[in-house]
Amino acid sequence: MDTTISTDTPIISVEGLGVEFARGRRSQGLRDIIFRRPAPAGRSFWALRNVSFDVQQGEAIGVIGRNGSGKSTLLKLVAGVMLPDEGSVVVREATAPLIEITGGFVPDLTGRENIYLAAGLHGMSKKEIDERFDDIVEFSEVGEFLDTPFKHYSSGMKVRLAFSVISELDAPILMVDEVLAVGDKAFRNKCYKRIEERLANGRTLFLVSHSDGDLKRFCTRGVYLREGSLRADGAIKDVLATYHGDSGVAQ
Repeated sequence: MDTTISTDTPIISVEGLGVEFARGRRSQGLRDIIFRRPAPAGRSFWALRNVSFDVQQGEAIGVIGRNGSGKSTLLKLVAGVMLPDEGSVVVREATAPLIEITGGFVPDLTGRENIYLAAGLHGMSKKEIDERFDDIVEFSEVGEFLDTPFKHYSSGMKVRLAFSVISELDAPILMVDEVLAVGDKAFRNKCYKRIEERLANGRTLFLVSHSDGDLKRFCTRGVYLREGSLRADGAIKDVLATYHGDSGVAQ
């Protein structure tokens, strides 16, 4: 059977997506959280609701919005690390997500161990990791601390190693949250060059950023979330103009 995705088929389909979070989640028991039991009346809110859009292969999407608008939640849903309460999200290719500063790495494991763990969890074989290991370490610039527990890394070191691993994956969809703002300027420039290389090779990009320059540099399309709802979806310049208009920022 031919499983090749048609060029007309979206690589990502989001339909009526909604996620409800509990306020005061600490008051719920672990069993309530695991089994997603409803929060007490009056103690919940919708982080996202009625969000729908499609993404074609090779598109570069800038996810825009104020803090708390649902941007990171949307990326987590697309990456499959969170399940929706309403609607659906269909992702037809593998994702390489860098959504949080830790990159999903285990604090007590060393940098070396985390490279094998994270890359392995994203589908790379040990042989593939062995072949790319030196390149990952060289790009990350943390070779001196490779056998140090990850929890002792600075924020910048964590980002460098996490981005080095995630960007080395062959997954067609690259997802990057605001985490790159933590790194120093020289390393950010290395990351930007790698993102550009991945885009030139036909990768699909989701980029969450508060930087207009970064969004315009990498993205042709913008998705603007406001209070959990899809406020605008279109050309990146137009969507940024709508966002700044809502925020009262002169252009």
